[in-house]
Amino acid sequence: MQNRVLLVEDDEELRELLSRYLANQGFTVREASNGQDGLSLAMGQHCDIVVLDIMLPDISGLEVLRQLRAKTHLPVVLLTARGDETDRIVGFEVGADDYIPKPCNPRELIARLQALLRRVAWDQQVGLDESRTYGDVRVEPVHRRIYQDDEALDLTATEYEVLQVLLAHAGSVVRKTDLMQWALGRRLEAYDRTLDMHISNLRKKLGNDDPPRIETVRGLGYSYRVPT
Repeated sequence: MQNRVLLVEDDEELRELLSRYLANQGFTVREASNGQDGLSLAMGQHCDIVVLDIMLPDISGLEVLRQLRAKTHLPVVLLTARGDETDRIVGFEVGADDYIPKPCNPRELIARLQALLRRVAWDQQVGLDESRTYGDVRVEPVHRRIYQDDEALDLTATEYEVLQVLLAHAGSVVRKTDLMQWALGRRLEAYDRTLDMHISNLRKKLGNDDPPRIETVRGLGYSYRVPT
């Protein structure tokens, strides 16, 4: 990982502020002021992670995200209007890894980006190269891929992290606070539905079994059930 960030934001003042802050923290920053330019830069592999505003002058950030997810698994952090839960939910459904509300605290944005990049690079850094099998699901850490019946699941970087943690503890309950810290790299806060949305997406991608493979243990967390 080279810590290359693509910042797609049409507000020039905010874009320059965040760009300077990111650069001062050791990131290499590419900028785009509209969705089409951002999409071209992301598709051209000019970055390791994308910070994407939802409200853009040409095509929306959500449409940019849809087109990105059809071609790439680049980690994407959305910039959303404060309090607009609908945009956040749709963003997760489309494939966002995380979000941060505007106006955003640059220090919080840095922390989110660093946590996400650490997760993406972790398997290669520690050299975990052995595949692991849980029933019809197989984890391939080197390639950061998870297969079901030998077909690769189309997961975002964060969905991969959440699922591989649950698989590693299959049959046991993983507390929400622990899963948030281990998979997303930050503390669980009140009214934060980020983890719930990722779990919902994973259930759909795993086939919506009845009962679900990822079971909710009320008041505690989640447990992955290996089908028999």
